[in-house]
Amino acid sequence: MQGDQSREAAEERASSADVQGDESKDASDTAPNISDADALNILLEMKMKRRQKKPSLPSTVTELATEEGSKVYVVGTAHFSDSSKRDVVKTIQEVQPDVVVVELCQYRVSMLKMDERTLLKEAKEINLEKLQQAIKQNGLMSGLMQMLLLKVSAHITEQLGMAPGGEFREAFKEAGKVPFCKFHLGDRPIPVTFKRAIAALSFWQKVKLAWGLCFLSDPISKDDVEKCKQKDLLEQMMAEMIGEFPDLHRTIVSERDIYLTYMLKQAAKRTELPRISEAEPRRCVPSVVVGVVGMGHVPGIEKNWNTHLNIQEIMR
Repeated sequence: MQGDQSREAAEERASSADVQGDESKDASDTAPNISDADALNILLEMKMKRRQKKPSLPSTVTELATEEGSKVYVVGTAHFSDSSKRDVVKTIQEVQPDVVVVELCQYRVSMLKMDERTLLKEAKEINLEKLQQAIKQNGLMSGLMQMLLLKVSAHITEQLGMAPGGEFREAFKEAGKVPFCKFHLGDRPIPVTFKRAIAALSFWQKVKLAWGLCFLSDPISKDDVEKCKQKDLLEQMMAEMIGEFPDLHRTIVSERDIYLTYMLKQAAKRTELPRISEAEPRRCVPSVVVGVVGMGHVPGIEKNWNTHLNIQEIMR
């Protein structure tokens, strides 16, 4: 009886570590007799075994490297695309990263835990209460800008019946399956972006932009989204509306390119391997990072990769 209970407990532990096939059987047989150090080593070995030396990656992935030897795989995505979600899943499974970085900030992190149905409902229900809350949190002009951008997103959501951020939710789920993988938010806080965007516009420019956002109604098909894999659909629509405002493009796109690059490079610092105790010496190795960003940010990240970055100027 006691032996059966031990085996059941071991099998549960092996299952929670996402061990498959024969690996699951071996782990369940040995788990009751191994030390914490051995368990950590098993997980590390499992991770390294799954990490492909020459990963087969989607064409939307750009590979970058740091001076310390860390590798960064940037997945360029369309925010309303099923194939982008598949690209993210495949990349994380192939490279088994130490860190996953996504183009989200703490103000938008809730979309990681909402299901598609809830997000679709939230995106379509833009009301006075939400407007008042946005203004209260971000000020009058920034709050209005936030709601207008939500309207653009809601328009795409309504046209496609697909909630935004699916690639980020897939990244979050897949990162949880990789042993010792950290999950980082890599985008500049949205209130900072809105504040700087509003400050870059004259009064009449604000009126003209708001007018264009308010009367957005062009139909969009799923084929249109997939055609935009070389340039994210949402960012392309915004670029068309803000094209005549260079300062606005700088604050919404170029500055965020710099911020995303900085966060990816920070994530790519050498990884400290797990230790059983404080007495154990530290072991640091080059990191493997997966970044998940809109396709429109990839050229800017490549451009800024080998430059010295100071983000203090773009955080005021």
